[in-house]
Amino acid sequence: MTDPHPAPRPLSPAATAELGAAVLDRVGEAVVGKRAELQLVLAAVLAGGHVLLEDVPGLGKTLAARSFAQALGLSFRRLQFTPDLVPADVTGSFVYDRSGGDFAFRPGPLFAGLVLADEINRTPPKTQSALLEAMQEHQVTVEGQTFALPDPFCVLATANPVEYEGTYPLPEAQLDRFLLRVSFGYPPPEEEWQVLTRRLARRQEEVLLDPVTDAAGLRAMRAAVETVTVEESVSRYCVALVTATRARPEVQIGASPRGALALLLTARALAVLRGRDYVVPEDVKDVGVEALAHRLSLRPETWMQRVTPTDVARAVLAEVPVPASTLGPAGALDPARG
Repeated sequence: MTDPHPAPRPLSPAATAELGAAVLDRVGEAVVGKRAELQLVLAAVLAGGHVLLEDVPGLGKTLAARSFAQALGLSFRRLQFTPDLVPADVTGSFVYDRSGGDFAFRPGPLFAGLVLADEINRTPPKTQSALLEAMQEHQVTVEGQTFALPDPFCVLATANPVEYEGTYPLPEAQLDRFLLRVSFGYPPPEEEWQVLTRRLARRQEEVLLDPVTDAAGLRAMRAAVETVTVEESVSRYCVALVTATRARPEVQIGASPRGALALLLTARALAVLRGRDYVVPEDVKDVGVEALAHRLSLRPETWMQRVTPTDVARAVLAEVPVPASTLGPAGALDPARG
């Protein structure tokens, strides 16, 4: 049987960086500012992961997800999570086909290149868990039958962190499946004014973007990420960071080994977007808060002290010694240091 998605030929780091910059520029036509945050989202997509966009309403989370789907040339489905949603509404179900006299599988909204799981914390844990297999294995199992999801497949989920009525906390296992948790924050006044002027200029609500690449191009970019060199000191730095989270007095449950993988995989993608074929410690530091904070469970008493997981992640990044990279400009070992 022929593989529908043969292994792509990886792009060079320079070509990947150029294409990544073009994607960010195209997304920037719809989303004003937030270049650093958007770069982190793209890095997570290139690393083959999923992103939780957690912020107050109205800051462009849904617009960012739709814009990435258009710029990357991926099929897009929006799944609005509500309290009455059931797992079959997410994964799909078998329906009776009168013409064939048998039951046929009808795919759910998960069968798309980029899925927006909007307000994911508004649905019960049973329905939230329907995403677990899809996010980890890139497949869904319905009534004992397994169905593969498209390649590439990515979930961008949104959540409101300040409204608790009618919401359900995301289980730790669900949070751990997200490679990064990214917050946009309020824009400065100049960027907020640009949002208004752009809306007046286009004379319509919807923003339509031309694709920069397609699914095959994204697979080639992901293949380029897999060629990135990671020095032992950098990978040990990732392990040291997650180990430090488990020793903090505020933390009840620290980051798992999946947290170290998240640091490493996203740092590789970020390095490629920066035009390098090797990772430096600064790449790890730049993804540290977004990769670690949502994986930390704090002790109950810390909430009285207004300590947040983000505060703990920043403290760990500030305290753990940064190794000196021995990789030279060309990505080879520097003899002067080695």
